[in-house]
Amino acid sequence: MWLSFSCKEEDCCRHDLPPKAKRFESFFTQLYSVTLASCNELICKDFFLSMEGNQFGLFATSTAQIHDAPTTGRAIQGVPFIEKITFHLLRLEDGVVLDEKVFHNDFINLAHNMGVFLYDDLLAIVSLRYQTIHILQVRDLGNLVDVRTIGSFCREDDELFLISNSQSLATSERSRLNPFPGNQVGNGHNQVNQDDSFLSGIKQRLLSFIFQGMWNEETDQAMRVQSLKKKFFFHFQDYVDLIIWKVQFLDRHHLLIKFGSVDGGVSRNVDHHPAFFAVYNMETTEVVAFYQNSAEELYFLFEKFCDHFHATSRNSLHMNFISSHSNNVYALEQLRSIKNKGGSFSQFVKKMMASLPFGCQSQSPSPYFDQSLFRYDEKLISATDRHRQSTDHPIKFISRRPPYTLKFKIKPGPEAGTIDGRTKRISSFLFHPFLPLALSIQQTLFLQPSVVNIHFRR
Repeated sequence: MWLSFSCKEEDCCRHDLPPKAKRFESFFTQLYSVTLASCNELICKDFFLSMEGNQFGLFATSTAQIHDAPTTGRAIQGVPFIEKITFHLLRLEDGVVLDEKVFHNDFINLAHNMGVFLYDDLLAIVSLRYQTIHILQVRDLGNLVDVRTIGSFCREDDELFLISNSQSLATSERSRLNPFPGNQVGNGHNQVNQDDSFLSGIKQRLLSFIFQGMWNEETDQAMRVQSLKKKFFFHFQDYVDLIIWKVQFLDRHHLLIKFGSVDGGVSRNVDHHPAFFAVYNMETTEVVAFYQNSAEELYFLFEKFCDHFHATSRNSLHMNFISSHSNNVYALEQLRSIKNKGGSFSQFVKKMMASLPFGCQSQSPSPYFDQSLFRYDEKLISATDRHRQSTDHPIKFISRRPPYTLKFKIKPGPEAGTIDGRTKRISSFLFHPFLPLALSIQQTLFLQPSVVNIHFRR
C-alpha cells in the first residue's frame, strides 16, 4: 500500500514517524488467505517461484524428512526420504489453486529453490532419490503438464524399446530351449527389470561422452589404449557412482547438470566434495560438454559469460539488469582482486564453481544492488538471496560517483541493538525489484523471535 501520513510541521523529514507508520499493516494489506498444506504436510517457507508477469506462483508443501530410509527399486542409498511433496500452482490475482503436482516417497531439495528451476514456462524438478529430472510446462491456463523425464530413460520411447527387445529375447530363448511348439515352457519376463545392472540412460550418455573425448585425445592406437586405462577405466566406478546434485536451464534446450557423490548431494556444505558439470541437450539427448569443478576452461567461460549462466527470460523487465563480472567493471575488479590475493588458483576456481548451477530467482534485480551506482560490503549484503552474518553496525551504501558520499544505511535487528554481543545472529534481506522498499529479517540461533524491519525511502 505504501506509507501515507500527515505532518503539520515545516520540516517533516526531521521528525520521527507516527506510531501507526511503524506497523506492518501501514505498508501491506492482505488480499486473500489460502490453505495449502493438508494432513501432516507443512508449507516450505524457503520455496517460492513466480512466473513471468507474476500471473502464477509456485508453492510447495511436504511431510517430514525421514533419514535412513530403506532403498527400493532404483532409489539411491543414503538419500533421505519424504513421503509426500506437493507443488501448488496459484493464480496470484485471487489465490485460486489451479493445479498440483505430487511426488510420493521421494526427495527434492526445496530449500532456497535448490531442487527446482524455472525458465520461461519450463520447470525442471530434480528427484535426488530416484535421480530423475522432471521437465514440466506451465500452460497459459494454469496447468502443469509433463513434458519429459530424464534419468533412467532419455527418450520417450526408450522404455518401450527395451521392453520390446526383452520380449524378442525371451521368445528366441524359449524357441532355443523348446524347439517343439507342443511343449510349454515357463513365461519369460515381458518387462524391463528395474533392479538389473543396466546404468541409467543419463549415466550411459555421460560415460559415452567421457570415453569418446578420451578416445579422440590420442591418434596412436597403443597410446590411446594406455590413456583409456589410466584416465577412464581406472576411474570408471567413480564416474558410475556420480549422482545428480542440481540442475538449471541454460536455454530451452540445454541443461547444466551438476554431478557429485551421494554425501555431497544431501550435505549443506559441498565445497570439499568433488563435483562435475555436464551440459545436456534435451532434444538430441546428448551430453555436449563435461568439466570437473577445478577446470580452468569452465572458470574462464564463467568469468566472461556469467550472464549466460543466469538464464533469465528474454521477456524479463528487471532480471536482465543484475550486476555481474560479465557486465560490470566494478564487479570484475572485485573478482580479480579476490583472485590475485594469493593461494591456489585451483582452489579459487573450485570456490567460484561452487555457486553453479545458480539457484532459480536467487538474485534481486533491485537498482540498489547495481554496482555502477552503489558500493557496499558484500560480506554483509548482496543481490544473492542467502543468510549472512549480522552486526550491530548499519550497512552503508556509498555512491560510486564523486564525491563518493554516503547515500543511505540499512540496519537489521532491533533499533537499539542487542544487549548480548556474543549471540550469533544472521540476517536475510528482501528487496522490491524496483521500488525503494526492503525487508530485513534477523534471527538468532537460540530460537528467539525474528526481528523484521521495513526499510523505505522517506
